[in-house]
Amino acid sequence: MTSGEDIACLPIASWVAEARTRTLELVDDLSDEELIGPRLSIVNPLHWEIGHVAWFQEHWALRHAAGLPPVRTDGASLYNSAVVSHDTRWDLPLPPRGETLAYLRAVRDRVLSRLAVGARDPKELYFVLLSVFHEDMHDEAFSYTRQTLGYPPPRLSLSPGQNLAGGGPLVGDVGVPGGTFCVGASRDETFVFDNEKWAHPVDVQAFRIARAPITQEDFARFVDEGGYRRDEFWSVDGLRWRQAAGARHPVYWRAVGDGAWLRRHFDRWVSLEPHRPVIHVNWYEAEAWCRWAGRRLPTEVEWEVAAAGEPDSTGSRLSPRKRRFPWGDTPPSSERAALDWSAMGCVDVGALPDGDSAFGCRHMIGNVWEWTSSDFMPYPGFERDPYKEYSEPWFGTHKVLRGGGWTTRARLLRNTWRNFYTPDRRDVWAGFRTCALDR
Repeated sequence: MTSGEDIACLPIASWVAEARTRTLELVDDLSDEELIGPRLSIVNPLHWEIGHVAWFQEHWALRHAAGLPPVRTDGASLYNSAVVSHDTRWDLPLPPRGETLAYLRAVRDRVLSRLAVGARDPKELYFVLLSVFHEDMHDEAFSYTRQTLGYPPPRLSLSPGQNLAGGGPLVGDVGVPGGTFCVGASRDETFVFDNEKWAHPVDVQAFRIARAPITQEDFARFVDEGGYRRDEFWSVDGLRWRQAAGARHPVYWRAVGDGAWLRRHFDRWVSLEPHRPVIHVNWYEAEAWCRWAGRRLPTEVEWEVAAAGEPDSTGSRLSPRKRRFPWGDTPPSSERAALDWSAMGCVDVGALPDGDSAFGCRHMIGNVWEWTSSDFMPYPGFERDPYKEYSEPWFGTHKVLRGGGWTTRARLLRNTWRNFYTPDRRDVWAGFRTCALDR
């Protein structure tokens, strides 16, 4: 699973405390009624979901790894997402808000107590780290739930702050040479998820990929030219989705006359920001835009090559070297990537040039998740990890996204990280970049 020596060097205790602080801040200002919210297929009731975060950490880090008794004996019957179906979560006898928050704090404190007395069993540390990353992913989900339901933006104390202004557009493609490239995570990584395992050689043809994601301005032209009304741009499945959803524009956009559009950012309507990436579009919408523009989505292999690869000394073939992040091997910073809620929204696609990949692609980590053309499938020799519900149930039904969004935790990401959603999802922080049709 992990290297005990490497994992022990991580600041796990501070991550446990900070993740729980972030979770609590993401719901602290909401009323009891808002914590339950409407019954929708694309969100969970937040009251249930925060309890699930605590239960998951208790189940794996305290009970499974450390053999401790449960904090709540009814925890699994309330919060185990593998057995509690989505549409029943509004009807459960959930404990009151104060009791739920006390559960979150009690589990956190028990985990921190284990770490304070020097828990160094690699298995126990692995499951503590798994619970932190699981919480990070749910914290991102809490954010898009607030967006979906039109709640105000969260008030957060731990964001470093990032200037939203400036950057402008970033147009054009870059060429990526062909060669053999090892896709997936290497075995010297301290922690990876099972769907990243393991690095395996893939033959890649040369291709051209956009320097930046598609912007709001780019997408508005598609909408204004009748892209949602012209069936020739939509696949059979995309057309079926578009008709069932009654989609005529991105989900949080509103026409205000004279060709102008507003978009909803949490509870406020704002003018389109022409040079920021389009966000909250699903795979079908991205695919239709590509047909309209004479472009295509990258495969996830191409995306990883553009993010992690380097040219060899001749510039005509791929080097065997692989970067952990687009800019190199040093962890993300606010000068390189828009992550961790630092800007409380996306930044211009031309911002943060220090985050470029070796080939000149920008924002391949952070700002907006990027749809790829690829189905979510296992890598050769896949073996599921102990948290068996994470990847395996979704193979073949989801599409792969790469890169991370502005609400994603920096500690979660690397160039090999694979996200996955069904192609109809518009609520997540997703956009896309494109490739030229001719290689």
